Amino acid sequence: MTTAPTGPLTDVELLIGGMTCASCAARVEKKLNKLDGVTATVNYSTEKAKVSVTGDVTTDDLIATVEKTGYTATLPEPPRGEPADEEAADPTRALRTRLVVSALLSVPVIVLAMVSPWQFEYWQWLSLTLAAPVVVWGGLPFHRAAWTNLRHGAATMDTLVSLGTLAAFGWSLYALFWGTAGIPGMVHPFELTIERSDGSANIYLEAAAGVTTFLLAGRYFEARSKRRAGAALRALLELGAKEVSVLRGGAEVRVPVDQLAVGDLFVVRPGEKVAADGEVTEGSSAVDASMLTGESVPVEVGAGDAVVGGTVNAGGRLVVQATRVGSATQLAQMARLVEDAQNGKAEVQRLADRISGVFVPVVLVLTVGTLGFWIGTGAGLPAAFTAAVAVLIIACPCALGLATPTALMVGTGRGAQLGILIKGPEVLESTRRVDTVVLDKTGTVTTGRMTLLDVVPADGEDADRLLRLAGALEAASEHPIAQAVARAAAERGELPGVDGFTNVEGLGVTGMVDSAAVVVGRPRLLADWSAPLTPALRRAVDDAEQAGSTAVAVAWDGVPRGVLVVADAVKPTSAAAIAQLRALGLTPVLLTGDNERAARTVAAAVGIDEVIAEVLPQEKVDAVKRLQAQGRVVAMVGDGVNDAAALAQADLGLAMGTGTDVAIEASDLTLVRGDLRAATDAIRLARRTLATIKGNLFWAFGYNVAALPLAMAGLLNPMIAGAAMAFSSVFVVSNSLRLRGFAPLPENRDVATALPSGTARVEAPARH
Repeated sequence: MTTAPTGPLTDVELLIGGMTCASCAARVEKKLNKLDGVTATVNYSTEKAKVSVTGDVTTDDLIATVEKTGYTATLPEPPRGEPADEEAADPTRALRTRLVVSALLSVPVIVLAMVSPWQFEYWQWLSLTLAAPVVVWGGLPFHRAAWTNLRHGAATMDTLVSLGTLAAFGWSLYALFWGTAGIPGMVHPFELTIERSDGSANIYLEAAAGVTTFLLAGRYFEARSKRRAGAALRALLELGAKEVSVLRGGAEVRVPVDQLAVGDLFVVRPGEKVAADGEVTEGSSAVDASMLTGESVPVEVGAGDAVVGGTVNAGGRLVVQATRVGSATQLAQMARLVEDAQNGKAEVQRLADRISGVFVPVVLVLTVGTLGFWIGTGAGLPAAFTAAVAVLIIACPCALGLATPTALMVGTGRGAQLGILIKGPEVLESTRRVDTVVLDKTGTVTTGRMTLLDVVPADGEDADRLLRLAGALEAASEHPIAQAVARAAAERGELPGVDGFTNVEGLGVTGMVDSAAVVVGRPRLLADWSAPLTPALRRAVDDAEQAGSTAVAVAWDGVPRGVLVVADAVKPTSAAAIAQLRALGLTPVLLTGDNERAARTVAAAVGIDEVIAEVLPQEKVDAVKRLQAQGRVVAMVGDGVNDAAALAQADLGLAMGTGTDVAIEASDLTLVRGDLRAATDAIRLARRTLATIKGNLFWAFGYNVAALPLAMAGLLNPMIAGAAMAFSSVFVVSNSLRLRGFAPLPENRDVATALPSGTARVEAPARH
């Protein structure tokens, strides 16, 4: 445990332990905010508290306050040199073990209780043997939470679950040892009669074990979803270089990147990642900075230019002097942006917890009232206790344990078949309220890679020969624009060989193709080779640049022959996707790090009116925050590292499955196929799943509430209690299974059917 320093603070982060539901986070937050000069935000999902202090409060004071509330608080551990074992660090392992053991023990108990012909001579004692560890050990998380709540005068769903299961188990013990339920050959016949009894023949072991197991399942799925909150940060930090070639004494020395210091000179070869933020001292190259800027065109850099850690050297050898290393780099700052966005994101209160805020106190009051009433009427202690315990048992929401997990499992399973991955229940409520969808341009609305859009030959020149000669020469270059030209040329036929290839850094390439001296590159390179563009070709270049495209000029034998127009092409389905999003009542906004002209051209092509261009990652987050400040509920669709923080900040984040792992980790929904039309179906499916969960919750409580008057009247036959629970559970499961019939919009059927059954790509994002 990290020792807490004392003294005045400005900002501090605490790891909070022991929270079991969103109301726990609200309680901790309320207590911290009562301290003078303290403003705190507690996130149940990430189990962290962000605290700002303006007074003399110390970390000791903050930790003591949290501990008085019934929870634990520590400062985050510093990063370790060796990564922790993933499996050993998995906090869901113990819960998974508890769930599996409880399920194996509970199934026979439930079957024996519900199927009268299988109730052999000593079946009730076998049920007790199997149910006891489930209720005591399996339900321990609920009992602990209930005890914590009790000590601090609070009641949550954990309180009701603990009281209900312990009451059912305790009464079963009474009936078995002191009543008539333990007599050999005792059976629970399946009869739905309403009659008053002293309860000495009634056992509720199947209710106690079944409720515990169902709710453990819900708790496990929730814990697994929570664990994913930190996955975006882990994936982000994995993007950085692991080793770096440092120049020491004129020789290259390969060292771990954490040994790099400010001022060191290091070498970046073609294809390598830049190890830290720095300034180029030697060489020139094209650097792929799309992870930061989102712009698909690589940035040309030379001596004196700044480069950013984590970007990729796409061209020549560079020598860079480190200016920022470790936690000071832009990549590390992006990781902090993602974490801050996740921490600051308002946690959606679980519907069950919201309902329990009213339901639990009411049930407790009714239980005490029932006990007092029957004692007061002289019915006797056994009858009074039977009625009071019956109230607790029937109120214990068996179907509630199934309401969210079953709908979520069916909904997410259907989504996976359609190429839509939903992370957890907290995602769903946002989809109902979303009114604005912010779309990243590169890789989301567009293909994300440079494509040849047009061939403009000079008067009298053949367009096919122009592309063939230019493509042959560009095929020898590693530059992404050159590769776009080469790909397009190769698709039209075999390319001729090249002699005397030369790369003119930052301008283009030259060489001999088919006995012609060919020059391909910027118009300035052609002018240097005494082949300036004609007025018609100059207009073609200007038109391309006005549209946000890149123009590549071509000449051979001293004569300008034409212009090739290259750009990041719009996906053919993007315009239809935007129309579908508008039909759902959403306002589309294009958000990109690319230049204004390119952004406006793409927006016009797909039908988007609002454009925010030339923004860096932190500015993308700010743009989302501005929209939220205007009262909008924002969905963000992106695919790159540069979108991760904005995806986390948005009320609903949707990542293209064809994008980076970091974007997928930071998002709420993943669209496996990378087709923007899937976003429409994803929102529709999420809304349908949420509606199903709400319906499940209503009926889960409805059956219980309907039987409460019978329990209070002392007329609750055990079979009625069992039937009410069974019917509510069957309804919840049946209602959830209806989600299997969800279908994409008719025009989107090809998106779903194109997804191979059981494809590995569907399963990949499950590693968050």
